[in-house]
Amino acid sequence: MRTKIVAGNWKMNKNSEETEDLLNELIDKLPEDKEVQIIVAPTFVNLASAVDHLEFTNITVAAQNMHQNENGAYTGEISADMLKSVGVNTVILGHSERRSIFHETDALIATKVDTALRHDMTVIFCFGEELKDRKDEQHFNVVENQLRDGLFHLEKEAWQDIILAYEPVWAIGTGETASPEQAQEMHAFIRETVRHTYGSEIAENVSILYGGSVKPDNAQEIFGKPDVDGGLIGGAALKADDFVAIVNAI
Repeated sequence: MRTKIVAGNWKMNKNSEETEDLLNELIDKLPEDKEVQIIVAPTFVNLASAVDHLEFTNITVAAQNMHQNENGAYTGEISADMLKSVGVNTVILGHSERRSIFHETDALIATKVDTALRHDMTVIFCFGEELKDRKDEQHFNVVENQLRDGLFHLEKEAWQDIILAYEPVWAIGTGETASPEQAQEMHAFIRETVRHTYGSEIAENVSILYGGSVKPDNAQEIFGKPDVDGGLIGGAALKADDFVAIVNAI
């Protein structure tokens, strides 16, 4: 059975005090006996404290990004070793905002994936089409290319540390959401694309998350689709009650 996952990407939000407050709320309100992996991704400056704060809980801490090189003259960047040294073993790579705002290419993201895996980290690999791609009916091609160029150089063994996160760019922070049927259609396509390259075992075992304006009132319907294994949550992850409701929708 595939792992059900709800991950909260906090983006550039929450200072140190606000982070502690939100974590305390999550500790109090999140279910401890639910069969779902819960992940939160605070900002870099709050990662170490979040790891300490959540040590005896069922909540995992992830980084929102990392540099592809081990060390060097890369002012402002964070390496995999630095993340590991503070107890962070999961990293989000390829988020649409990294691709669009910071111009990260598939080739660069592939290199980051390699670095993370070399350090025994779990990768949440993000990908998805823009609105013009969907209007031009190129969304399947775009998604297939992002998967191929970002991940399909990996050996089969590496896939045990890969979580896929499909995020239609047109549905991130816009209030627009892919319908449950659109999400299922794309998730099924993604799974079949993985199957074609890596076989049924990997395709059936990889968790595929949906990201794009998931809220308490639509989470259950989206998560109820057979190929949707959870969500990568943005804005709703910043409110404890909303995030908890989404976790409970699994």
